[in-house]
Amino acid sequence: MAPPSPKEFIEAALVAATTPYALSYTDSKQKWVILRHLLSLLQEFPGFKPSTGRFMHNDGTEVNLLRATGCVHVANSTTPTIPLVIWLHENYPQKAPLVFVSLHPMTPIHRHHPFVDNTTGATSPPYILTWTYPPCNLSELLRNLVQLFSIDHPFSYTLTTPACLTHPWLVSTKEALDRLVGMLHYDMVALRASTSDEIEKLSLLQEELKRRDRFITSMVAELGEERMRLEERVKNWAEETDRVENWLRVNDGRSIMDLNARDVEIEDAFEMDETSRARLESSAADLAIEEVMYKLDKALEHEAVSFDSYIKQVRSLAREQFFHRCNYEMASTSSPTSV
Repeated sequence: MAPPSPKEFIEAALVAATTPYALSYTDSKQKWVILRHLLSLLQEFPGFKPSTGRFMHNDGTEVNLLRATGCVHVANSTTPTIPLVIWLHENYPQKAPLVFVSLHPMTPIHRHHPFVDNTTGATSPPYILTWTYPPCNLSELLRNLVQLFSIDHPFSYTLTTPACLTHPWLVSTKEALDRLVGMLHYDMVALRASTSDEIEKLSLLQEELKRRDRFITSMVAELGEERMRLEERVKNWAEETDRVENWLRVNDGRSIMDLNARDVEIEDAFEMDETSRARLESSAADLAIEEVMYKLDKALEHEAVSFDSYIKQVRSLAREQFFHRCNYEMASTSSPTSV
């Protein structure tokens, strides 16, 4: 037995209203429009075949609908064919049909396509978004999709520009609108990407500025503490200066300028008893002898003096140094007098 023709299949599906798989089209006029539109589509695109199936809407509602399944060829022979499924809404033709690009792992839909969702394959060109019956119909919808996909293939990033689109006078209003929507979509994608990059850079800059702000704040706090310490030291130095000037004024009656102006020994600026003077003289003599002995060592190294002369001088200086150190110790054990 030969399979039924597309017309017979559609008529039988629309008439079968009592079976569990009855379609969700109830109005007789609606069924007549569906039959006419589907037959027109299949006549213009014979590669499509009618069938029925269960469709679930986004709200979870399930309905039995007619669908047309097939592939369209666009651009040139090197581009892959595009498998489509066109579901006729239960309120068709008042509601636009539901069009999907069949998903396949070997031919993924690129993520930024302006009219096809890369996760579900749902297709929403301006023709569907602005659907109005009449004059919209299935055949014109599919011609519009072929035109769109020839410009922007869902399986490729390559954009082509047919000759008929090179001059605005040679395109229809719908084609110009489709092309404009596609261009605006890609402009928005590029703008979104650049904006995202700029936001990321500004976020990094903000973090860097916050880090610098914390560093500068800590530095300012440390400088403030250092300033307070320096002010305290200046205050202490000023007090010490006043105390020394008062001491000089009371004990000597001469200022530091007076001392510098006159040829006065530094020891004369201090009160010193005999014991302190003896200790000072002994210490100075001890250091002087130590320096002479060092020079003698150097002279012996360079053979500037004989060894006998060196020994004689060292013995003499050591004896004298011993007496100076004894005098220093004796002065130190005596009653100390403040300088």
